[in-house]
Amino acid sequence: MSFLSEAAIRRMALVPRVASVQAPRQFSTTIAARKTMTESAKDTLKSVDRKVSDKLVDGINVGAKAAETVTGKATQANYKAAGTAEEIRGKMKAESEELKGKAKGAAKEAEGTIKGNL
Repeated sequence: MSFLSEAAIRRMALVPRVASVQAPRQFSTTIAARKTMTESAKDTLKSVDRKVSDKLVDGINVGAKAAETVTGKATQANYKAAGTAEEIRGKMKAESEELKGKAKGAAKEAEGTIKGNL
């Protein structure tokens, strides 16, 4: 009998001392929306974090647009300067050709006057 009494005692030790009583179910299909303090704090911090992140992204976008504008203006200035340099180069080349032609004409004229005097 000692075996049976030991087995019964072991089983009794494993059984919880509080009697489990099933609570009556509520007549509702929605879950109660109660939040703990930590959940409320987490939600508040998430919303603040989201707003700060949105503002930072807006700031980054503004900076990128400003950089793009500056780059565009610099590129336009470079093209304008390059165009002006090409224009000046063309004018100088035309003037040098004109002066070269005048020099040739003066040389021919001087040659003609020298031949005429001889």
